[in-house]
Amino acid sequence: MASLITVNKVSRRVGRRRSLRVEKLEIRRGEHWCFFGPNGSGKSLLANLLAKRHSDFAGSVTYLGGFEPSRDVHVVSFEEQQRLWARDNRLDMSEYADDVKDRGTTVLDLIKGSRPQKHEDSALLNKLIEQLLLGDYIRKGIRFLSSGQVRRALIARALYAFQPSMGQLLILDDPLESIDINARLRVRDTISEFLRDGFSSIQLCRRDSDILPVATHLAVMESLHVVQQGVIDEVKKSQSYVRLLSREPNLVGEIPGKESDKDIIEDQEPLIEMANISASYGGVTIFKGFDWSMRREDYVLIEGPNGCGKSTLLSLINGENHKAYGQNITLFGRRKGSGETIWELKEKFGVVSNELHNKYIKGWKVLEVVVSGFFDSVGLYDESGTTEKEMATEWLSILGIDSLASNYYHEVSFGEQRLILLARAMVKRPRILILDEPCVGLDDYYRQSILNVLDLIAEQTRTNLIYVSHVKDEKPRCINVHLSFECNNDGSFRIINHSI
Repeated sequence: MASLITVNKVSRRVGRRRSLRVEKLEIRRGEHWCFFGPNGSGKSLLANLLAKRHSDFAGSVTYLGGFEPSRDVHVVSFEEQQRLWARDNRLDMSEYADDVKDRGTTVLDLIKGSRPQKHEDSALLNKLIEQLLLGDYIRKGIRFLSSGQVRRALIARALYAFQPSMGQLLILDDPLESIDINARLRVRDTISEFLRDGFSSIQLCRRDSDILPVATHLAVMESLHVVQQGVIDEVKKSQSYVRLLSREPNLVGEIPGKESDKDIIEDQEPLIEMANISASYGGVTIFKGFDWSMRREDYVLIEGPNGCGKSTLLSLINGENHKAYGQNITLFGRRKGSGETIWELKEKFGVVSNELHNKYIKGWKVLEVVVSGFFDSVGLYDESGTTEKEMATEWLSILGIDSLASNYYHEVSFGEQRLILLARAMVKRPRILILDEPCVGLDDYYRQSILNVLDLIAEQTRTNLIYVSHVKDEKPRCINVHLSFECNNDGSFRIINHSI
């Protein structure tokens, strides 16, 4: 089989002290590679280099004659979702009116845009829409969809690009992340079905359990180097691969600013009270009639399918959604809309979410991003003192990423950015920590570390947790309340409150 991409003695500087180095790598047509390694090992950097998104490197990357990366490489990643979000997130009236006309890029437009109009394939298009469960929102704008819904649309776009006469390469960065439990198996099987002989692929993977069954070859990456490569069954037996799987975090016992005893609060009002709450967009009801009270001893897990309204519910709670005004919501004993400012609300919440992740762009160093949590700003615009910087550094250390403090945020991996946002959320010791899929993009090592830290937060501080997850049994041990979204006959959702 002809070589699609050949890499020879490539190096690219990362920051001031580190460099990506690959001596030799060859990807042939019909091969399906998995680049496997922990967060920060260089997987995304190497994939972007192969996709010709970087030109500042030494060595050579050559392509099969007629192969054009700008046309023939198709990417599914969180970075691609961020790029699309930024492109479509221009000012419009969608935040303020249900009859918005400007939908931006629709799911259908996104998928069809991956191949020339003269090569349209209606049968393939319809099959992908059906198998990836896109039919209900095929004409909706992607900026109004959940992260999991956009991810399925990106997978459909990549698979629809296939043309038998042309070499094509899919780059799939943990393609099943953010996709709800019920849809994961279906999406995985669809990817495997459509990756045909002429369609090469690279999966970027951090966890052994997430490697797609279609993978034929494996490249193990560590510290910006390819340390082992070859046929997947052989590489899985190598010391390099086994060593990565056996890594275990050094779990901490105390977190910064640990309280010797939790403060005794005389006011025993619930933290959150919601009565008959509803949410709708574009005239479509998402959920309705929700009643809930969050007590001071509650640590909450929220689960439900993509697009059911989990992120909308969180935004109603923390003040990011203007549709909370006029509804019966009481936060910390005060009726929402009774004169509080948005900054007074933000002060009480720490947030880790895809929406916040999307807002940070180039220009900020890691330590500055963490310190900005004291000021509830995206970026650092106020002068910070020694105390804020010391606390920020302590949190980076607790999460095992203090070596990144002087790096630029946009230059570290997606998973490392997620950890940085957790440090940002916790520096000010919020009353409620909202975690919308905090483990997205993290390897097993950091997932274990984060879950341990969250249990310490529950044990050693007054901070309560609201935790959203799509991964079965991935939650802190402290969770004692479960909110689940279940579908009604009319397509809206009801929210069921279970005590654990």
